[in-house]
Amino acid sequence: MAALGRVWGPAVLRPRGAGPAGRRGVRALRRSPVRVLPPPKKEEAGAAPAEAPPGPRREPPPPPAVERSAAGPRLWYEKAAPGDRRLGKVVTIAKSKKFRDNHGKVLLEGHRLIKDALEAGAVPQTLFFSTVGHLKELPEAEIKRASLVKVKFEDIKIWSDLVTPQGLLGIFSKPDHAKMSYPATQLTNSLPLLLICDNIRDPGNLGTILRSATGVGCEKVLITKGCVDPWEPKVLRAGMGAHFRLPIIANLDWESVPSNLPAGTQVYVADNKDPGAAAKTTSVPRGAGRAGSAPGNTKAPAKSRPEAAPEHEDEEEAADIPELATQCYYEDWARTPVAVVIGGETHGLSVDALHLAASTGGKRLVIPMVPGVDSLNAAIAAAVVLFEGRRQLLQRHKQEDDRQKVPVAG
Repeated sequence: MAALGRVWGPAVLRPRGAGPAGRRGVRALRRSPVRVLPPPKKEEAGAAPAEAPPGPRREPPPPPAVERSAAGPRLWYEKAAPGDRRLGKVVTIAKSKKFRDNHGKVLLEGHRLIKDALEAGAVPQTLFFSTVGHLKELPEAEIKRASLVKVKFEDIKIWSDLVTPQGLLGIFSKPDHAKMSYPATQLTNSLPLLLICDNIRDPGNLGTILRSATGVGCEKVLITKGCVDPWEPKVLRAGMGAHFRLPIIANLDWESVPSNLPAGTQVYVADNKDPGAAAKTTSVPRGAGRAGSAPGNTKAPAKSRPEAAPEHEDEEEAADIPELATQCYYEDWARTPVAVVIGGETHGLSVDALHLAASTGGKRLVIPMVPGVDSLNAAIAAAVVLFEGRRQLLQRHKQEDDRQKVPVAG
């Protein structure tokens, strides 16, 4: 192999017969040496190219605008430059339900919520953080799959929905309940008790209901069309991680609800109808029987009834409401498996929910209150009924175990 040599410009680059103009160009080249490389060695025909010498493979250096994080030797994050608008743009878009539905992305905020999501198998896409310490508290193997961007705390504070921002925001792929890994303790302590949400429009109420369902140990939660999106930021905040502890199936139409229930499920509806009143269903218009209505109140809210609706339409609608027996919530009703429907405070229980309960032999569950009290909050009513259902199921299970342990006289 010929040795690598250096030849100065005048000896190689000056063309013959170059004039003064040519010499001026050559004079500029005299200041820099020219490296002459030998021709590449020709490989024999059919021979494989030479392999790289054995040895440890070096990792490529980080990109120019990336700093090494103290959270791990292979964890890289990008430092956002001044005026970077990605955070504001991403957060604004992710708060839109249309964007969540079309692109399948959700916004999570706070250390606890993001950690619960990662541990349950949710896929992170981008994490915005203000200090490297936030990354140390998250599972490194999971956040390595995301783009990590360090931003100023002031920027996160501008776009945060929390009163006291924690300096951590994440964009995740919308979780699929069929692919999630829920905590083993939650699955072990779950009961054959399901919750069906009907016309829950308030984000805080839905989040609190999901939190109660998690504490009760519900097997799953079904959310029908007409309810607020469970992945709305306010619902996530009120849920306190419930979204990643039990299956939540949202945006269901009533025709598909039965297929998401175990075989033989009996459906009950939470209601405030006076159990001592006569069961007159022909005078109960649509929207009555909601968890937030007053006892004995059989009139629909003014907003739920058209102003100029003909009387015969109201009569037809009332006639379509099935007749359901009524009992107090503390009486025996929870048998395996069972589902409870909670209606919203404004629109109340839908006729579809009442038909589903009637078709399964269910009843209305009433929470008696002091006369003159207007109503119960839907989230409170859900907690009262669900925890009573838990108590009854556990008591029934204990009685069955005791019967099995009784020795048979020989």
